[in-house]
Amino acid sequence: MPELLEKTIGRITDTSRAAEKAALMRQNLLTKPAGSLGMLEAVSIRLAGIYGTEKPVTGEKLVMVFAGDHGIAASGVSAYPQEVTVQMVGNFLKGGAAINVLSRHIGARILIVDMGVASDLEPHPLLRIRKIGYGTADISRGSAMGREQAVKAIEAGIRLFEEEVGENTGLFIPGEMGIGNTSAATAIAAAVTGRPVEEITGRGTGIDDERLKRKIVLIKQAIGNNDVILGDPIDIAAKLGGFEICGIAGAVLGAAALRVPVVLDGLISTSGALIADALCPKVRKYCFASHNSTEKGHLVMLSQLGLVPLLDLQLRLGEGTGAALAVPIIEAACKILLEMATFSEAGVTEKER
Repeated sequence: MPELLEKTIGRITDTSRAAEKAALMRQNLLTKPAGSLGMLEAVSIRLAGIYGTEKPVTGEKLVMVFAGDHGIAASGVSAYPQEVTVQMVGNFLKGGAAINVLSRHIGARILIVDMGVASDLEPHPLLRIRKIGYGTADISRGSAMGREQAVKAIEAGIRLFEEEVGENTGLFIPGEMGIGNTSAATAIAAAVTGRPVEEITGRGTGIDDERLKRKIVLIKQAIGNNDVILGDPIDIAAKLGGFEICGIAGAVLGAAALRVPVVLDGLISTSGALIADALCPKVRKYCFASHNSTEKGHLVMLSQLGLVPLLDLQLRLGEGTGAALAVPIIEAACKILLEMATFSEAGVTEKER
């Protein structure tokens, strides 16, 4: 295994059971029936385990939108042409996309990462260029990239997170942009989970029935013709993935190694987490599922990771938007644990035993 990747995986530890136990005990002392705040309680306890304290504080938020183009886009799997990728990157850099609005709303720092856009981009304060190639090859005709490129992209994601994480960074949101990337993400999902392609392929940007049928056929070709080694996550990423998906996988690994919780968005960011989790199963303990996308494969991915979504708002935009919307809920869960009075503090009679 490549040195940086192996080193990073070796730094990922189990979350603190002692802190989780202490947080659970505190939850049960707060002025409410035990368990009455449902998933808010579960979120706070998981965060306690990640941060290693019974009183977790989420801190600053970091959003990274990973961008890359996909060769399969030329085969008609999207409602939009490939040039929309670079156009949307420009929109991100101008602050005009949905993720920009929501990042401002939650007070998050946002960066845009060129992992494999099929055009050269002008320098910008918010742009980080980590380009592995000018888009992947068409996965329906061959491997998306070489194995060395996949490793390079994963390690680029690790390095980038390590460079950009701050001392007070407490939540990480990996977003994405890339026309054709739902095909790559669905292919990864099918390879990792073993579920039939027909069951988990969605409409992406809103394709019609004919394009959906074609998309299913092409994803099947990608898995069948590329001799994917199903037990090898790097092989899966190289043959079926995207540069931005590999970058997300690396950033998720980097976050877990530094004990920073990851708030996953939809189909694409979760496919990156699937690759990271296949490389190191401890990763899932550091991930939160923000929402359930309308993309058919998303809930299958979350089930594979053992994650339950916090929201279901019928979203399918990507970019990190669903994750940004879930952040206030995660922050609220922490504040309940930190600020709510216990029965003894409030002078309230506890439940009869």
